[in-house]
Order: sequence, then C-alpha cells, then structure tokens
Amino acid sequence: MNVLDENIREDQRQRLRRWRIRIRQVGEDVAQKGIQDESLIRLLQSLPRPTLFTRDQGLYDRRFVNRGYCIVCLGVGERRVAVYTRRFLKHPLFNTQRKRLGGVVLAQANGLRFWHAGTTQEQHAIWMP
Repeated sequence: MNVLDENIREDQRQRLRRWRIRIRQVGEDVAQKGIQDESLIRLLQSLPRPTLFTRDQGLYDRRFVNRGYCIVCLGVGERRVAVYTRRFLKHPLFNTQRKRLGGVVLAQANGLRFWHAGTTQEQHAIWMP
C-alpha cells in the first residue's frame, strides 16, 4: 500500500493516479488531517505493509526503521513529488514491496540515502537512468 502524507499537494496525487500508481492519502483516505508524527508511526504499524511518501524530512531517522513499513522522505520541491515518487518505485533497490519494507529513505535529486532494518550504517544509492 502506497500512502501519501497530507503534505503532498493534490495535483501531485492526481498525477500519480494518472500514471496508475495506487495511492491513498492521509487525511483523505486514511486517518485524519493534522496527524502528528507519533500517531503517524502508529498508523503505519496498523496498515498492511505500507510505504509512506512524505516531504517531512524529520521522519528520516534511523529510530523509525521497522520491518513492517517503509518511509520515504522526499527532499525535492513540491512540484517534483510525483516524479520522484515514481522514480523511487521503479528503482531496482526498491521496486517491490518486499525490497522497500524495513527502509527509511531520503530521496533527493542527487540520489538516495537510506537506513534499512538489519543494517547499522546509512547506505547510499544513485538514481538509475
């Protein structure tokens, strides 16, 4: 299940849907608007294997690593969220739900930084062409 945080603009959500990427959004399809980080983490734990896409870079923290979900912090402009969400979902390291689970990722224009369950060091990857 792909979940957009409430801080993702409607035009970006619609763009993802036009690309046939199945997504739900906090405040629209799941939970209520204004959910705080602690409640957001509990929400992720209650959903079936979710990947959360957010612009809140405060969630890029090793302490949020959990094998039951994935958090992707998008460090890009608000008009580039859909493009980078799709790029992330197609990246060979994260292109299946199984590969994503347990990850906390920072996706930026210059590449990916991530923590993954079972690792003790931050890892890096480049975008694939």
